[in-house]
Amino acid sequence: MKMRSVIILFSLAMLLALWFGPLAVSSRYSFAAHMTIHIGVVAFASAGLALGIAGTRFDPSRRFAAAFSPLIASFVDLAIIWIWHLPSLHEWTRSSTAGFVLEQLCFLFGGMWLWLSAFGGQRKSEQSRNRRASGVAGLLLTSMHMTLLGALLALTPRALFPSELVCTGEAWALDDQQLGGTIMLLGGGIAYLAGGLGLTACLLREKQHPTETSLYS
Repeated sequence: MKMRSVIILFSLAMLLALWFGPLAVSSRYSFAAHMTIHIGVVAFASAGLALGIAGTRFDPSRRFAAAFSPLIASFVDLAIIWIWHLPSLHEWTRSSTAGFVLEQLCFLFGGMWLWLSAFGGQRKSEQSRNRRASGVAGLLLTSMHMTLLGALLALTPRALFPSELVCTGEAWALDDQQLGGTIMLLGGGIAYLAGGLGLTACLLREKQHPTETSLYS
């Protein structure tokens, strides 16, 4: 089995485990569980799916390159993530199956759009190399805003989500929220930073050895 197929299957299995496993049940009352699902979807599963199809005939960025600007995708992803963490919307996702499904689809869409914008496209074309250079900036920007939001959630002195206060009490709710913020700070920040650094290494390798087979072969 090709490595791409393994990556895609592993990413799909991760999505199933995140959405239908015990974390999905725990996320009803635990912010940290909800955040684990969020980071698993946007920073790992969507990244794996995007890397698995990048450069293949299934890669939409090859046919619709204009729609896959890494910087635009990064700002859209920023808006998706910050909007869904507004207390009122986040409360809806915790209490409503429809809200949870819509939120997760937005996360998957935003994550795959960003990762494909950075890593996808025609193999070794000049336009695609330029776009991937922008992808470095887009991934690093995403790493920064993930780190910032995670730090805000981890360091805030009060719990932000009323339903958790009612169910668990203020002390546990605050600890759980701070743990969730730490998961976002570390998981999201590190994943996108690693993606940006990895893409930089690929671009440097292509520049030094333009005839070598790359990730997009």
